[in-house]
Amino acid sequence: MNSSDRTPADLLRSALAADPARPLVTFYDDATGERVELSVATFANWVAKTANLLQGDLAAEPGDRLALLLPAHWQSAVWLLACSSVGVVADVQGDPAAADLVVTGPDTLERARACRGERVALALRPMGGRFPQPPEGFADYAVEVPGQGDRFAPFAPVDPEGPALTVGGMELTGAQLVAKAREDAGALGLVPGSRLLTGRTYDTWEGLSAGLFAPLAAGGSVVLCRHLGQLGPDGLAGRTASERVTNTAV
Repeated sequence: MNSSDRTPADLLRSALAADPARPLVTFYDDATGERVELSVATFANWVAKTANLLQGDLAAEPGDRLALLLPAHWQSAVWLLACSSVGVVADVQGDPAAADLVVTGPDTLERARACRGERVALALRPMGGRFPQPPEGFADYAVEVPGQGDRFAPFAPVDPEGPALTVGGMELTGAQLVAKAREDAGALGLVPGSRLLTGRTYDTWEGLSAGLFAPLAAGGSVVLCRHLGQLGPDGLAGRTASERVTNTAV
């Protein structure tokens, strides 16, 4: 990664320039058996489409707050980087009533209705599938995002010193987030090419860092496991071998 990178979106751009074909996020849901692998290029494409949806259709502006009510999931990681690309503050598990817009999974729809701004819902189905019946009052992400552009350019430059992420009562600017992710990467022993397996949730900084930001900052990749406790020791050992895991944070 480049030393000049000062926002998570910068980290992704550097990863894309360095090796677009390498894996970045490999996602497992051990409650459903789902596995999804996204290369840097594929992940960046999802981020660009989501950022275009956020900036264009949802009219989000730098400094707006987005309540992100999603679990550890590959699509959650996409939204985190899309927020960074636009300059929107990702308020992880934040109060929808205090947010400018909300992004929710199927389990938090009622909570998300407290938001008076734009509301987006994700079914979190395999392969990014749609809701069988779209929830009333919400845009279905899987319906809205495919038609968005594959390239993204912000209407205004993103300020690295502006707020970027709030989680667990802690708020970080883009520059602080990148610096903290680099520190965590060192503490986790990550180097370029590392593959970190994690079962941590996305409602703490530690979970977000291990599940996305630290591997991205190190030039590595993440094996992100939801419901990892259902896998069992033998299954975990098999996954560690098959995914060529070099580091763990479970």
